[in-house]
Amino acid sequence: MDKSKLNKKDRYMYPAIFDFAEDGISVEFPDLPGCLTCGDNQEDALMMAKEALSLHLYGLEVDGDNIPDPSPLTNLNVQPNQVVVIIDAWMPPFRHEMENKAVKKTLTIPKWLDDHATQHKINFSKVLQDALKEILGVDKHRL
Repeated sequence: MDKSKLNKKDRYMYPAIFDFAEDGISVEFPDLPGCLTCGDNQEDALMMAKEALSLHLYGLEVDGDNIPDPSPLTNLNVQPNQVVVIIDAWMPPFRHEMENKAVKKTLTIPKWLDDHATQHKINFSKVLQDALKEILGVDKHRL
């Protein structure tokens, strides 16, 4: 079985602790160690929290790691300068974006071939993509 398919859902909702300070808002997810972000103001912190949560969960999915259940809100204790905010991550568009982002690859070809291709205004990325699709027998990305 493909480990990346384990424990995978389309929507996740986790509590985040927003810590308000003079220089901005730090955000942590108590259930997801290492999932931290910050923002200059509430709007910025909310956007950054949503992105951090989506990216962290995507990484757990890809690695096939366990994704913990969110803590009940009644189990969270906060300081006077902190509030609990529920952040949701709708994963299908995020997964699509991550799977289709451009990845830079370094390759080596002989100089004479590079010179000749450059003279003919060859798009190296397109040629490599077309060749890989042909070799792999795929015509588009499959999730």
